[in-house]
Amino acid sequence: MFNRRKFIKASALSASLLAIGKKNALAFTVVPNPGPPVVISTWDFGIPANKAAWKVLSAGGRALDAVEQGVHVPEADPKIQTVGYGGFPDRDGHVTLDSCIMDEFGNCGAVAGMEHIIHPISVARLVMEKTPHVMLVGEGALQFALENGFKKENLLTKESEKAWKEWLKTAKYEPVMNIENKYDKAAPRKLPGNQYNHDTIGMLALDAKGNLSGACTTSGMAYKLHGRVGDSPIIGAGLYIDNEIGGATSTGVGEEVIRNVGSFLVVELMRQGHSPEEACKEAVMRIIKKKPDIAKNIQVGFLALNKKGEYGAYAIQKGFSYAVCTAQKDDLLIDGKSYY
Repeated sequence: MFNRRKFIKASALSASLLAIGKKNALAFTVVPNPGPPVVISTWDFGIPANKAAWKVLSAGGRALDAVEQGVHVPEADPKIQTVGYGGFPDRDGHVTLDSCIMDEFGNCGAVAGMEHIIHPISVARLVMEKTPHVMLVGEGALQFALENGFKKENLLTKESEKAWKEWLKTAKYEPVMNIENKYDKAAPRKLPGNQYNHDTIGMLALDAKGNLSGACTTSGMAYKLHGRVGDSPIIGAGLYIDNEIGGATSTGVGEEVIRNVGSFLVVELMRQGHSPEEACKEAVMRIIKKKPDIAKNIQVGFLALNKKGEYGAYAIQKGFSYAVCTAQKDDLLIDGKSYY
């Protein structure tokens, strides 16, 4: 039987909860669980990378295989000058690559400062699967790759070499934030020779079995000191996976991510009950609180995916975007929230 008093009371309660929900939504967004599989990745080049990963996931494949195949796409694209082949060199003209990968069992592998190999992520996976180590660096990483059948190639393209020689005229280091966010499906990427950045592709995937894996790969800061290594190949900084909780990856100035063990921090915050976006924001705030003067002039962003399939991101500066691919969404580019 209809009870008017109960109806009014229930309606008032619903309105109050809705108002609270809207208020909270201004601060944090909990993306509805799309259900596995799902793959997310940083920046615009995550769109074609996600497509490759989705081929594996949609066929019932393992998340580890998906993230490896996914990041192969930007690693092999000479038009992407922050990852793999075509990456900007260090100030001595060497293209050095950093990558890491982590699976659902907590196994991980990485390479850092490696030259001449287009797909460092696959070398990192072999480090994980064929050695007792987590990371190989420099000449040792290259030697290991060649011994395992990888081809030695020149990674310095004419475009990147031209930009480097132009930079040498002033040798002034001023990274331009967020210029990687220029994806156009109809036209190739074109970046002015005097602009350069320091951003990676970080990818997280949840497969049909509910298992997580992640990958992170980069050519690092353009015109960096030879031998510099950022957060991208460091487990816990550039990437971390805990199959009970979720995964996280980062992008931007790696030194600040390393100092805060950023990706591990994000996962631990999710363990404490934070949503992916809440966890990413707290990690960003740790950086801002410790070094507010530096934070005003740099970009750092975090991207997270939890065991439920919920995802989120947060960055210091505006302009950070990430790509999502699920059974319901294909090649969706989302702007991450930011502090500034």
